Amino acid sequence: MSRIRTSSLLFGVLVLSPALAFAMPQGQTPPPAKTSAPKAAPAPAVHATNGVVKTVDATSLVITRPSGKEKEMTFVLNTSTQTKGTVAVGSAVEVRYKTMGKDNVASAVTVQAKKK
Repeated sequence: MSRIRTSSLLFGVLVLSPALAFAMPQGQTPPPAKTSAPKAAPAPAVHATNGVVKTVDATSLVITRPSGKEKEMTFVLNTSTQTKGTVAVGSAVEVRYKTMGKDNVASAVTVQAKKK
């Protein structure tokens, strides 16, 4: 009796093995698990303002604005800051800047032509 059982079991394994092999997809890999890639921080927005230069040195610029909430604004100047014209105390300027943390980093300072 145990011989018949063993023979039946062996026969079943031999018959089902090829059927299972054909049922599996060939050459396919399961899709990769979805992982959330770290999102890059958005680039800081560029702002612009006008004013009159109060103080200027190699690393900072302070302007006085005629209107707005802040009468004075301070900007960080660095090697990537582009300047057009000679920036001097009393000059009317337009400043393009980005807010990075608590600093306003100037990307461009343009001296405005004096109005006649």
